[in-house]
Amino acid sequence: MKPIVGSIVALVTPMHEDGSVDYPGLRALIDWHIAEGTDCIGVVGTTGESPTVSVDEHCEIIRVAVEHAKGRVPIMAGAGANSTREAIELTKFSKEVGADCSLQVVPYYNKPSQEGIYQHFKAIAEAVDLPVVLYNVPGRTVADMQPETALRLAQVPGVVGIKEATGNIERAAQLIKHAPDSFKIYSGDDGTAVALMLLGGHGNVSVTANVAPRLMHELCMAAIAGDVATARAIHLRLLALHKQLFCEPSPAPAKWALSRLGRGRPDVRLPITPLTPAGQQLVDAALRDAGLL
Repeated sequence: MKPIVGSIVALVTPMHEDGSVDYPGLRALIDWHIAEGTDCIGVVGTTGESPTVSVDEHCEIIRVAVEHAKGRVPIMAGAGANSTREAIELTKFSKEVGADCSLQVVPYYNKPSQEGIYQHFKAIAEAVDLPVVLYNVPGRTVADMQPETALRLAQVPGVVGIKEATGNIERAAQLIKHAPDSFKIYSGDDGTAVALMLLGGHGNVSVTANVAPRLMHELCMAAIAGDVATARAIHLRLLALHKQLFCEPSPAPAKWALSRLGRGRPDVRLPITPLTPAGQQLVDAALRDAGLL
């Protein structure tokens, strides 16, 4: 796989009013992101409501995304689980339908040790010949993959990078400094992504990219190239969006923002609830601040 560099959208899963997956809407979002310069499309991650789609829906979203992208942009398939066997099966499916890589979250709820985390990811990489991007987000999983564990996994064939979503720049710098060249460091936190990339990171797995795909692509390209002035200007333009797209549980704010841009419905699945009127005002103000509304 050619290394992925730049803006990786953590794509929402569009839904109809009755809660069913809107596959034509998914195809339309993919076309929009390709036209706007998004460098990679990540599907069925947290922002894609992976906790509430069924296994069949999960697989179909990956299949449709790969089929519709037609190689125009890489597809990063969310294939993580807190069961190693389930993660392997989802990864096998992702490979079969042609995904470019898989995103593998640290196992959640069962609180594995660092050795358990290492063995989990190693087993996936050895079972399926599909590049693995690790995903560390302890705010959601409770278990926190330490940098030493990530660097150990960087030596495992098939493990090609990490989405580091702690927002801890010191930790990101340690990974950037010590990881082999073949192991790519991506931010998973929009508010600190520019700093991570200016330090030598390779991109941003972004929620903000859902509503500002071209700006996020330009931000990533500038930061990776060391163009501080441009990266800073775009980051400050998007600053309110970075914050307000999490004013209530995600992806409700992102879906509301997309609906305001005429690119989908605001519908989410329980236990996530639609954005409140107060949240709507915050997101609308952030869209205006970014010049998008």
